[in-house]
Amino acid sequence: MLRPILLLSTLLLLGCSDMSNQPKQKTYRPLVGPAQGPSDIVAFEARETTPPQVTLELLTRGRERYDIYCAPCHAPIGDGRGMIVQRGFPPPPSYHTDRLRGAPPQHFYDVITNGLGAMYSYAERVAPADRWAIAAYIRALQRSQSASGARLRESAR
Repeated sequence: MLRPILLLSTLLLLGCSDMSNQPKQKTYRPLVGPAQGPSDIVAFEARETTPPQVTLELLTRGRERYDIYCAPCHAPIGDGRGMIVQRGFPPPPSYHTDRLRGAPPQHFYDVITNGLGAMYSYAERVAPADRWAIAAYIRALQRSQSASGARLRESAR
């Protein structure tokens, strides 16, 4: 009885291959395998890799989207003490750490797109243009929290 089980187990193990070396879909690449559709053309979304120029309109849109999607966890000032955290959820990192102040805008765009740690992907909820707007607004938040009052106009103090 033991011999057939041992033989079957050996055959099953030999049939397993290294699954890390297999065709798979890469982000924003044509599909792996046979082409789909009658024209044998595979369409895919091109990824925006260059942040747009920062304008007041972009920052305004970024703040609106940040307040909706990010502030519940990251807080309005980006310190990671949002209302969800106050109710027991693990806190996200503060945007005001040296590591995140030095991160490029692409980092924030990618985290919104793919998620990181306890944060899930917002790719289905936040359009690519709005991800860039949020990234620009996060950078503005970072600068606002570390700016000295001497750099502000008299009317803004």
